[in-house]
Amino acid sequence: MITPSGPRPAPHARPAHPTRPAHPAHPARRGTPSRSPVRRPALPVRAERLALRQHGLLTTGQLRGEGVSAATIARRSRPGGPWQRLLPRVHLLQTGPPDARQRALAAVLYAAGPAADRPPGAAAALTGGAALALIGVREAPAVPAHVLVRAPRTVVPVAGVVPVSTRRWPVTITVSGVPSVRPLRAAADFALRSEDPDLTRSVLARVVQSGWCHPEDLHAELRAARALRRPAVSGAAAELLAGVRSPAEGRAREALAGTDLPAPLWNARLYAPDGAFLASPDAYWPDEGVALEVDSAEYHYTRDAWQATLRRRLRLESYGVLVASTAPALLRASPELVVASLRALLALGGSRSAPPALRTRGHAQLELPL
Repeated sequence: MITPSGPRPAPHARPAHPTRPAHPAHPARRGTPSRSPVRRPALPVRAERLALRQHGLLTTGQLRGEGVSAATIARRSRPGGPWQRLLPRVHLLQTGPPDARQRALAAVLYAAGPAADRPPGAAAALTGGAALALIGVREAPAVPAHVLVRAPRTVVPVAGVVPVSTRRWPVTITVSGVPSVRPLRAAADFALRSEDPDLTRSVLARVVQSGWCHPEDLHAELRAARALRRPAVSGAAAELLAGVRSPAEGRAREALAGTDLPAPLWNARLYAPDGAFLASPDAYWPDEGVALEVDSAEYHYTRDAWQATLRRRLRLESYGVLVASTAPALLRASPELVVASLRALLALGGSRSAPPALRTRGHAQLELPL
């Protein structure tokens, strides 16, 4: 019997279906794209980059300018969505709560207005307590956020944001990505609007003590802002010009102002005869060799800080300086005790043949210009 040539099929092999190709893909669909869903990016690339620079914040104008539709913005910013509407026209592209920088920048973006063709700092800048809090002045309140806008333009206030129209537009800087005024202007704007005299004194003292500005420059800025008409501000400015650098020192100065005691040098730097630095007491009377130290619990009563305070006092006493110590609470409650202690030490120091042989570099007693 003649059999066909060629390979024989394997046992139990099923022949291919005459109408179905052996290849799993249909010939008509070869080369066509897959039907699996394509994941589109959440934002255009330029918008993503801008959001990264702006701490995750974008305005409606910026989003629309990058091709994001109004419907998409509304859908993503609704409750439970991936974005948040922090302020009118300002969106936070995250679900978690905003931090201090984001709140500050949101205030500036809102006050800058809907125009997307210019940087926010050209139209608005953070000022006052919020700007000072941003650079680390912990006494300054971050809320509400005062934001300067160029006059004659005005902006409607919203919750937590106080727009301030000004014709005295300052030089602006960027602090942690937030357009802001310089600390000098921020301090003057804060003092102009603060209703708390103690807080005003504390904030202005901290700004100068931290080295953000010189007291004479601050005084000139306060005068330009017409803030010196306020008694609390003019008093704080006078203290700073005299060398006072804290509210506690200011209270000590007030306690001494109504007495016949001589005026001290505030925060003078004392050096030994060989040039070694000794200390910088809060107040110092060079003719009598008497120092006043105002030690608060907040800064001096940790173990290390207390030992440093004792070491500084021992250094002063080893060179013959008579040291009177007090605390802010005692100055408030019993200023007469501090005055009596100083009076006794000044009398004792004045009876010596010569004051301690120390070199003193202190603040000049400046007059307060009107």
